[in-house]
Amino acid sequence: MIRRRQFISLAAAATLPLPGVLRAAPALKIRLGWQKNGVLALAKAQGALETRLAGKGVDIAWSEFSSGPPLLEALGADALDFGPTGDVPPLFAQAAGGNLLYVGAYQSAASGSAILVHKDSSIGTLADLRGRKFAFKRGSSAHNFAVKALRKGGLTPDDVTPVDLPPPDAAAAFKTGAVDAWAIWDPYFAVAEQDPQARVLATAEGIAESWSFFLGNRGFTESHPDIVLEIIDELKKVGVAAQADIDRTVPALSAITGVPEPVTRKVLTRPGFDLGKVYLLPKEAETYQQALADEFHDIGVLPRKLNISDIVWRPKAS
Repeated sequence: MIRRRQFISLAAAATLPLPGVLRAAPALKIRLGWQKNGVLALAKAQGALETRLAGKGVDIAWSEFSSGPPLLEALGADALDFGPTGDVPPLFAQAAGGNLLYVGAYQSAASGSAILVHKDSSIGTLADLRGRKFAFKRGSSAHNFAVKALRKGGLTPDDVTPVDLPPPDAAAAFKTGAVDAWAIWDPYFAVAEQDPQARVLATAEGIAESWSFFLGNRGFTESHPDIVLEIIDELKKVGVAAQADIDRTVPALSAITGVPEPVTRKVLTRPGFDLGKVYLLPKEAETYQQALADEFHDIGVLPRKLNISDIVWRPKAS
């Protein structure tokens, strides 16, 4: 007969792993936000991050976003761990108290953003935008470009009628003549540029730099700094390889975005474009963001002054 004490001992022994048998470590789930452009989209298509992190028991879940603001809202609310965005959305996310950190940066070509006007428009200079209906997405990188372009033309945002529209709606409004000018970025710019009735008034070259950022949820980043470093490093490798073989990258990115290959090639071959420009956050990018935050507060766009360094991740040297 097995006594009660013996039964408890046997039951406890049954829960122990057998000699030579290892239990699989529980997977770490990483929730990545992505948009249909750039190096992160290429990495997703290639399974590059899954391959890189396979030995660490990492399970990656991807969520697609149409723009930066909703992506950062999810990230700041602890519903996402990592994702890319342009320069303005992080300012609004920080002002709203989002739980996030700048963890990396990448650069696009300033020639990939432009202000479009109609071919037969009387608008010939930036100063001619005075009193016109000017479309751009509030809170996007186009918002920054629009403000700086107006200033270069001797104007302020109060001198135009701003029309807050996301790119697809702005494209329709521009085509029908409901707006006089439109500030937009690639690939939407490259698509709209094909319309013979559209004319480029100015690109962002010499007006606004083209910094974009990778942001991480603060809790995730501080708990898994090694994983964040590996993600940034792998994205740089993907970008360098893609830039070195544009002929293969064009159809690969076109398949992801649905943008025709000729238009995709135009985007990838703009002056200054380089998919390999991926970094941990450099000081110059932090300085750029601080100046942008100060400017947007001064003109009343941001509700409070921001200290960008408060949410900059500074990984410890290994």
